[in-house]
Amino acid sequence: MDLALYDPEYGYYARAAQRSGRAGDFFTSVDVGPIFGELLEVQIADLADLLGPPRHHFDLVEAGAGNGRLAADILEAMRRRDPALFDSVDVHLVETSAAARAQHRAILGDAATRLAASSATLPEVFEGVLVANELLDAMPVHQVIQCEDGLREIYVDSDDGRLRLAEGPVSSPGISEHLSRLGVTLEPGWRAEINLAAVDWVRDAARRLRRGFMILIDYGHEARELYSVTHSSGTLTTFSGHRAAGPEAGAPAWLANPGERDITAHVDFTSLRAAAEAEGMQTIAFLDQTYFLLGLLPSIRNPQSEVRNLQTLLMPGGLGSTMKVLILGKGVGAPRLRGCSFSVRVT
Repeated sequence: MDLALYDPEYGYYARAAQRSGRAGDFFTSVDVGPIFGELLEVQIADLADLLGPPRHHFDLVEAGAGNGRLAADILEAMRRRDPALFDSVDVHLVETSAAARAQHRAILGDAATRLAASSATLPEVFEGVLVANELLDAMPVHQVIQCEDGLREIYVDSDDGRLRLAEGPVSSPGISEHLSRLGVTLEPGWRAEINLAAVDWVRDAARRLRRGFMILIDYGHEARELYSVTHSSGTLTTFSGHRAAGPEAGAPAWLANPGERDITAHVDFTSLRAAAEAEGMQTIAFLDQTYFLLGLLPSIRNPQSEVRNLQTLLMPGGLGSTMKVLILGKGVGAPRLRGCSFSVRVT
């Protein structure tokens, strides 16, 4: 999965600056239009206020920034709604794809004056807000299967030059320890994905954050649902041309042409929260995107002009309920947030 997505020469994300949208393979909230960034800016501005005056410096870090479209939408709204914050913000765009990073300044346009860094790694230390929208689901996972005689891992092997799946011993004790910490017991025949990379990433980001907030937006579940009969076939999925192919037996679609399609798995929010809290962060809220954005909606101008796009972002059964929002804080207490003012619900 790591090679297929991120190999510098052949990786799916490495070879193109943008993979989502109508001409791409999947659709994200950013593709709906600038309204998503405008709504996020409302919450970010409130978080900046909570960090306290004077606003002489404020770090906005976007991890998994792609070519910078979301950051551009946020900054455009910030310049219009809160010029003082715009003048004090330092933007750090974190993106592994060199092709995407090469477009950052052009996509930001006039707002590129606020670009402090365009890099493949998080800042060493920062104070402000980190946003990650649909980043963690694309981090490489371990896939395991529970057998009668214990846990086994699913590997990619080759046979006469063609890739195939093969079972073997688990590659790391961290896999079994991960399930044990969660109190998860898989039944014989169940498959599951263990995203140790996402847990490590959240832990690292929490250490680098001196004071401030994280807003993690992704699709996934609490561990008790993710590792249950509901998802007993696993959640590893590939997207190509807006068509999804799930965990079929035999040779899955992502083995046929690796590097040509997205590969993703649902996020375990229980483990992400625990990793952040172990590094001194506090969970402020966990809710559906629908309710998060509804709390922010009264603060934007003329939302009636965006009815169709808002429906796409809010619709239950679509992006609204599929996408979850985890908000974490460090050194900020447990403030009441505008994005939680409508309702804090997870469906």
